[in-house]
Amino acid sequence: MDLICYLSNGYPSIESSIDVAKTYVEAGCDIIEIDFPSRDPYLEGDFIANRMREALKACDDYEKYMEGMIKIKKSLPQTSFILLVYENTIKEIGVDKFIKFCVDNDFSDIILCGLEDDKIKNAIIANKLRVSCYVQRKLDRTEILYAKESNGFVYLQAKTRDESEINKTYPTLESCISYLREEGIERPIYCGVGIHTTEDALYAKNAKADAIFVGSAILKVQEDKSQLIKVIRSFKNNC
Repeated sequence: MDLICYLSNGYPSIESSIDVAKTYVEAGCDIIEIDFPSRDPYLEGDFIANRMREALKACDDYEKYMEGMIKIKKSLPQTSFILLVYENTIKEIGVDKFIKFCVDNDFSDIILCGLEDDKIKNAIIANKLRVSCYVQRKLDRTEILYAKESNGFVYLQAKTRDESEINKTYPTLESCISYLREEGIERPIYCGVGIHTTEDALYAKNAKADAIFVGSAILKVQEDKSQLIKVIRSFKNNC
């Protein structure tokens, strides 16, 4: 199982993000999820949203973010990347410019947030880029159908504190993954949301997830390099 580490791009600066990405890989990270900070990150929790706001205070030029991401990609040629971006950010950058950036620099896996409709998503897919699809633990049929029709990995909710949000027929993460496979989904299933401890990582591994997303547990120790490496390695050991 692969380990995906979230990178708050531009926090506290674009240059520091380049160094942090290198530390991630040094510690054992397999895939880096890197964001374009959004001016309206309304789907994020306060922790990530505040980091995006602080990043944009330091630099609000998306051209600079793209330049920094190209540097990261070139410095880590063996590392895979997932790009998280809000539709409102793509509109500000320009749809054609954003797609060209992704195609030219092989940012092929995208988590697309805050869609108003399918127009931009379809344009991205038409350019042979892969758009992920989020599936919650309640296994809503609409989300399942979207996942089956999408061309990217499935982002499956790993855990929820609200028992009413868990599908009673498929109450465990392993049963959810088995169900998605039975539905004919052969693409990778990555689990995130609720992965806070190394025990959570082992839980996802035993459920046969292809990868896990780890965010706040890593971001909270980002400023202490030795601790950051220690935390990432502890997660990787359970992958």
